[in-house]
Amino acid sequence: MKLLIINGPNLNLVGKREQDIYGSQAFTTYLKKLRKNYPDIHIDYVQTNIEGEIIDALQKAGLLYDGIILNAGGYTHTSVSIADAVKAITTRVIEVHISNIFARESFRHTSLIAQVVNGSIIGFGMESYRLAVESFRIML
Repeated sequence: MKLLIINGPNLNLVGKREQDIYGSQAFTTYLKKLRKNYPDIHIDYVQTNIEGEIIDALQKAGLLYDGIILNAGGYTHTSVSIADAVKAITTRVIEVHISNIFARESFRHTSLIAQVVNGSIIGFGMESYRLAVESFRIML
C-alpha cells in the first residue's frame, strides 16, 4: 500500500507552536515513528503553506497513491478549491486534525472538506494520523 500525507499551513511548526493544542513533538519525528510502525506501507509526506500546492499534490497523488491523509490546517474552513480537488480525484482521502476543531473557536467548526472525504479523524493528537493509516488498512 502506498499513502501520502499532505499537511497544510503552519503544520511545519507543530512541536513549537501552541504546544497545549498540538503537543511538543515535531511532525517529522512522529512521521519516522509512523513509518517504523508500518514497514509494509510506503508513506510519503508533503507539507506546504500554499493552497495551490495542496491542490497540485492532491491532483498528482490521485494517480499515484492508494490513499491520502489530508490535514489542510486552516484551509479546512475556507478552501472550496481544496474541497473541489478532493472531489475531482478517485483516490480515497481521510481528513485528519490533531486538535478537536469542534472544541476550538467557532470559525473552526465548519470543514468544507468533510463532505467530500471518505472520513474524518479529529482530536486524537498525532495519533490521528495512525488512526487514518489503520482506516486505510480496513478500506483497501
